[in-house]
Amino acid sequence: MDNRATMEDARDSGSAPGAAAEADSTRGRAAGFDAQAYHDLSRLIERLHRRFLDVLRTELNHLEINDINAVQCLLLSNIGDEEINVRNLMEKGYYLGSNASYNIKKLVEAGYLNQERSPHDRRSTILRLSEKGLAMCAQIRAAEDKLAATLSDSNLDLDTTLDSLLKVERVWADRIRYGS
Repeated sequence: MDNRATMEDARDSGSAPGAAAEADSTRGRAAGFDAQAYHDLSRLIERLHRRFLDVLRTELNHLEINDINAVQCLLLSNIGDEEINVRNLMEKGYYLGSNASYNIKKLVEAGYLNQERSPHDRRSTILRLSEKGLAMCAQIRAAEDKLAATLSDSNLDLDTTLDSLLKVERVWADRIRYGS
């Protein structure tokens, strides 16, 4: 039986979240990390990213912030308290050039982001959150803390999950850099 169908059936039927996890455990993962599990994981990561953007969109609506979108909110959160140049932002793997340029322009225009030339390299642009951007990120962080508290009430081991996802990220990064 296809695990995705089982998980979707549990979700659509209104079953408790644990029902999907129980259905997942019946798939025979005792044999190890198989190709189907990898395929499912890669698709789940994509869905989780989209779902997280939906969460950000919902929080922005709740805060009555309507001059930026969820992707721009995530960009601000990724910058955080740092001063970072555009190249480093892209090298961290967060954004592609044209998307980053468009969103940075919009965030500067909306007053969430300050942009200035680097004093050391005039070709480089330094980004820093404005007071408005810092305040918005603090509100989003408070919402994330509430969600984290909700997850802490479950039996989910976030440290193990994070370690596993970091290993996947490392494998993917190595694949990009060094090939097979």
